[in-house]
Amino acid sequence: MDFKYLIVSKAEAVGWLRFNRPPVNALNTEMVLEIERAFAQFSQDNEVLVIVVTGEGKTFVAGADIAEMSGFTPLQARQFAQNGHRALERIANIEKPVIAAINGAALGGGCELALACDIRIIAAGAKIGQPEVNLGLLPGFGGTQRLARLCGPGVAKELIFTGDALDAPEALRIGLVNRVVPPEQLSATVTELAQKIASKGPAAVRLAKSCINRGLDSSLATGNAYEIEAFGLCFSTGEPAEGTRAFLEKRKPNWNR
Repeated sequence: MDFKYLIVSKAEAVGWLRFNRPPVNALNTEMVLEIERAFAQFSQDNEVLVIVVTGEGKTFVAGADIAEMSGFTPLQARQFAQNGHRALERIANIEKPVIAAINGAALGGGCELALACDIRIIAAGAKIGQPEVNLGLLPGFGGTQRLARLCGPGVAKELIFTGDALDAPEALRIGLVNRVVPPEQLSATVTELAQKIASKGPAAVRLAKSCINRGLDSSLATGNAYEIEAFGLCFSTGEPAEGTRAFLEKRKPNWNR
């Protein structure tokens, strides 16, 4: 599948999606729709077990295309937000783990893209935030919801109400990102992490992601009930039999992907 604003590839069970709309990878309608299509493609590719998203150049995603937005009617703005929510839901709900390698500014829609991922690794020197109020807007791709769930409502309100961008150490302190690494080590760090996850039981990883996501949107009792069913379901895949046998035999498991 050809893309105008994305570079999509795969290597060693890891799918790579690189945002490629110079100079700052700003999200326009066509790019948002391409992201949705790319994740639909990853979903169907059994060779891909983990997905990494990152930016080409010095920017992750600097936000939405302001020139395009400036001419929106209310209905067009609503459609743009719907497109963004649908694309990011693809990222958040795909069964495979998704890692954001934040190589540069992740602002507005870029921050929201990172929030939709499962794990966020940021390069030292990169900035992240939701500056929409500076334009008289609010986040439209899920930022008001995912940021509050990840970092708490107080932190989310301060960041969204002020529009301030955070540096990497502060983003780590509030739990917005998982790690800060030197820029020159970002690709190697993320590749190592992705391959480590890909080496685990693929069905177990998919079910674990589903348990966590469903539990966050339900009560503890409901989440625990889902976990019990998922734990039992694991045993229908054959992975526990192979994993426990490999452990006892002191060898690496063969998951028969």
